[in-house]
Amino acid sequence: MANTIHVDVVSAEESIFSGEATFVALPGEAGELGIYPRHTPLITRIKPGSVRIKTVGGEEEFVFVAGGILEVQPNHVTVLSDTAIRGKDLDDEKANEAKLAAEEALKNAKSEIDMARASSELAVLAAQIAALRKYRQKR
Repeated sequence: MANTIHVDVVSAEESIFSGEATFVALPGEAGELGIYPRHTPLITRIKPGSVRIKTVGGEEEFVFVAGGILEVQPNHVTVLSDTAIRGKDLDDEKANEAKLAAEEALKNAKSEIDMARASSELAVLAAQIAALRKYRQKR
């Protein structure tokens, strides 16, 4: 079908989403990227946030990614991320607990490396919580 693009979202552990879509939006390094079928080939890094996939049936799938790499071919999109979680699997309580732990680690950081690691974790968690809220609003 010329009006769809195949999308694969893959984490280090498993395939999170694989299917046909009419549109994909995700957080590129320089801002939000929107991809339609027959997009120009592209490889870029992506930032923590949510990948929104408009499926052929008109529904939206959300997948939270903790950054990663995006490869776009005219009829295939691949998102590779160490961590990818389906929107419906995001958990408020777990996300908030992890955010508190990261904030605590930031307060207790002894070195710049600790500081950078805690800041990075906090950025990922903040993006995960934002993705969770967006996902819940759609429901």
